[in-house]
Amino acid sequence: MLRYANPNRFMRLARVLTPWSAGLAVLLTAAGLWFALVDSPPDYQQGETVRIMYVHVPAAWMSLFCYVVMAVSAGVGVIWKHPVADVAAKASAPVGAAFTVITLISGAFWGKPMWGAWWVWDARLTAELVLLFLYLGYIALIHAFDDPARGLKAGAVLALVGVINVPIIKFSVDWWNTLHQPASVVKMGGPSIDGSMLVPLLLMALAFKAYYIYVLLVKMRAEITAGKVRALRLRQVHGTA
Repeated sequence: MLRYANPNRFMRLARVLTPWSAGLAVLLTAAGLWFALVDSPPDYQQGETVRIMYVHVPAAWMSLFCYVVMAVSAGVGVIWKHPVADVAAKASAPVGAAFTVITLISGAFWGKPMWGAWWVWDARLTAELVLLFLYLGYIALIHAFDDPARGLKAGAVLALVGVINVPIIKFSVDWWNTLHQPASVVKMGGPSIDGSMLVPLLLMALAFKAYYIYVLLVKMRAEITAGKVRALRLRQVHGTA
């Protein structure tokens, strides 16, 4: 990890990984959509509505994954002064927020025919909404200070405190009586979901993960480049002064 605290070293690695992650995201998305929309059968209870699952569930997984990456990166940036970790946290936030919005919107479209309502104050739904506010709060905090370092430190505190919401989302169906069904993919006895539905679900999850890596690398490269440009301009200003 400390090896890539050097932005130049990270940029070399990112240039190699960016096209590969983009290509992998395209291939996995195409395969996932084919299996989800063509190959997999409708559910015997939900009918064709079950296909929303292939977007909703991977997006929900990614909303949690991105937050954990953001919080860990922010913590590493604060504790070890890792410059690239700060950039990773900053770049992860809007992507994670986007996945959270997709989760909430797709969940509303799925919940209407299943539960009869676009929104209910279900424990998991409420915690997912809180997750969105945490993302937005982090984004607002890191841009609220004239000194970027102060903004990143304030955002890191919020991100680390907000980590407590992640297990709440994950285990809310076990701790409280909610409308969401218990885990059917990651469980002790193995997945209880049929293979014809599990394959497209996992393909879409991997596609979202590859897309996240691609966007993260692009945003981090842009942020590091912008930082170099700002530093160069400051040197020029002080040099002429």
